[in-house]
Amino acid sequence: MILGHIGVRKGSKGVPRKNFKPICGRPLIDWSLDQLLAHPLIDAVVVSTDDQEIYDHAVAKGTLAIGLRPDHLATDSAGKWGVWQHALAASEALIGPVEAFVDLDATSPLRLPSDIGDALALYQAQRPDMVMSCCEARKNPYFNLVEPDATGALHVSKPLPGGVVARQAAPTVYEHAASTYVVRPDYLRSAKSLFEGRVIPYLMPAERCVDIDSPFDFKLVEFLLNEQLKEAANG
Repeated sequence: MILGHIGVRKGSKGVPRKNFKPICGRPLIDWSLDQLLAHPLIDAVVVSTDDQEIYDHAVAKGTLAIGLRPDHLATDSAGKWGVWQHALAASEALIGPVEAFVDLDATSPLRLPSDIGDALALYQAQRPDMVMSCCEARKNPYFNLVEPDATGALHVSKPLPGGVVARQAAPTVYEHAASTYVVRPDYLRSAKSLFEGRVIPYLMPAERCVDIDSPFDFKLVEFLLNEQLKEAANG
C-alpha cells in the first residue's frame, strides 16, 4: 500500500490562503492532489489540513476522511515531520499498513507525474529512509556564497584550503526542493526529523522546483504552468 499525502494549512502570510487560491483555472492544491489521485502507483491519498473547506473539497475528490489536523500541528511553528507522522497514523487506522509514504508539496505544482514514479522507483531500488527532491544549487557555499565575520568583512561561507577559483571545481551541493518526498514508514514513525537517517536526492530540473512563498512566486509559477500547458497541448 502506497499512501500519497498533501499537507496544507489555512493560514499563509506571504500569499493569503494560497493553497486554495485559483491558479490557471484550478485551486493550487489540485495541481498536486489530482496528480496523486490519478497516479497508478498511489493506492490511497490523504490531505492533512486545518481548513474545513479544503478538507471537504479533498474528501469529495476521494481522499481519506481523517478529520482536521490537531491544533498543535496547525501553527506557524509546526514542522512538516509531526504533520506527516499524524497523517500516517490516522491513515493506517483506516487502510492498514503502508509500505511507502509519498508527500507532495502543494506550493510546488510544477512537478510532472513522471517525477512521482521516478522518485518511487529510486526509493524501491535503493531502499533509503527517504528520497527527497533536490535541484542543482544556483549558488555554492564553497565558491560564491559569502557571509560576514564579526567585523562585517565578507568571507566564503565554506572555505577550502587553497580556495576555489571556478564553480566547476567546487564540491557538489543541492538545493532542497520542497516538491516530492518518498519516506519509509518505519523511519517516519521512529525518527524525530528529516535527516536522522539515510536521505538521498531525487534530482529535478530547477524549473520544476519553484516553490510559492510570495506574490511574485505565485505569478512566476502561474507563467510556468501556462507554459507547461502549452507544451502539452502542442505535443
